[in-house]
Parts: sequence; structure tokens; C-alpha cells
Amino acid sequence: MSAKPERSAKIRLKGDGGAESPGPAIVLVEPQLGENIGAVARVMLNFGLHSLRIVNPRDGWPNEKAIAMSSGAAVIDKAEIFDSAASAIRDCSYALAMTARPRESLIPVFAPEEAAKEIKQRIDAGARCAVLLGPERSGLANEDVMRADGIISIPVNPAFASLNLAQAAAVFAYEWAQASALAISPSDLDVALAAPREAFEGFLAHLFGDLEAARYFYPPDKRDAMERKIRNALTRAEFTEGEVRMFRGIIKALSRGATES
Repeated sequence: MSAKPERSAKIRLKGDGGAESPGPAIVLVEPQLGENIGAVARVMLNFGLHSLRIVNPRDGWPNEKAIAMSSGAAVIDKAEIFDSAASAIRDCSYALAMTARPRESLIPVFAPEEAAKEIKQRIDAGARCAVLLGPERSGLANEDVMRADGIISIPVNPAFASLNLAQAAAVFAYEWAQASALAISPSDLDVALAAPREAFEGFLAHLFGDLEAARYFYPPDKRDAMERKIRNALTRAEFTEGEVRMFRGIIKALSRGATES
């Protein structure tokens, strides 16, 4: 018996009721729209991030539009409010700034995937980490970028580099989920074993017998080649034992219907 071929893993995250896994704080510096704050909270919970820190939100706090846009993500209820970016990351030993524009600085620049891996490694070692995002209109101020230990740069179209606040957060949050492997689990199909050879050969014999009865193999001298093509196609599918039983039932039903008609 052989296992099903490896497929892309699906990210399956625990709901709000599950234990919160350690992750970086997402720090929104002077966000302007409540809707964007709510959208960030929503995407954070989608990918297993729980700590939201907000610096001087323009429209005050709490914000009804942020709460509505969050679609019930508990992240929004636990958000912490700060009066400066410096105070928001005071307890963090490592912080990265998300910005679409390269800065004149000597600090490292990471792609989102690299940044997530770097932060994961530090959190696993016991560090507190943060990711800073700036206001929608202008992005992070230079002084806030310089507070960071590095920059996260998303490779976007240089002719249109503007990303919505929640879109930028989503890119990092997705990479964080990948790096931290949060509850990634295979689907039932990923772990199902292919049918035993005996069961599969019995299925083929059943199929070929009924095709012969229906005079499918024509002209007769092409039968061997036609059978080989069918066998190859069905072998690639790697049916499970349950699927073999299902298709044999389908063949029986079709044969019975043809006989009754």
C-alpha cells in the first residue's frame, strides 16, 4: 500500500476558544480609519495573532466602526492604546517596521517570509517582538522606522506600491502562520492510504468486464491499448479502499440500469 502523494498543507487555526500561541504584537501607529483597525484585527485572528497595540488613533478609542469591521474578532476587545510608538514597543526586545519605501539606513531589510522566520526564532527564545505599521496616508515616520531593528519590505509593483493597512498586515500575518506552523494539519485525503493492490485490480477487472459487455472496446484489436490508458489514468488517481468500493457500486448501478431498460 502506498500513501497519497503529498499535497499543499491547509492552515487550520484554533478558534478564539483555543490557547493563544505566542506571537508578535501588531502595532498600528496613528491609524486614521476605524474600519482599517477592525480589518487588521480580523486578519490577525485569521492567522493566529492576538496582540494589537494602537498608537494615538485619529478618531479616538473605542471606535464603533473598528468593532463592526472586526466581525467579532476578540483581538479588538483586547487592544491596548499607547501615546507613542516608543511606549508601544517599550517591553519588546525586537521590532520590525513595515514600509513600502526604502529608507536611508543601515538596518536590515527583510522580505515578509524572512521577517516571520526571524521573529519566530526570537520568540521561541523568549523575546517579545513587535511589527509596526504606519498611518494610511503617509506610512511610518522616519523616527519610528529608526526605532526598529529592521524593515519588512513587501515586493509590490513599483508603479503602484500603495497597500491598504489591513492588506499589509495580512501579508505578514500569513507568513507568520506559515513560519509558526499554527495547527497545520493534513486533511483526511492527505493521510488516507491508497487501496490495496488486490482491491484495485478487482475494481479494474469489474470495470473492464462491464465495458466488454457494453461493447466499449472497439475495434477489438485496440482493446489492449485502451485498457492500458484506462489503467494508467485510474492508477494516477490512487483511489482509497473506500473510493474503490464506491466506484464498484457505481458500476453495478449503471449495469443494473442498462439491463432494466
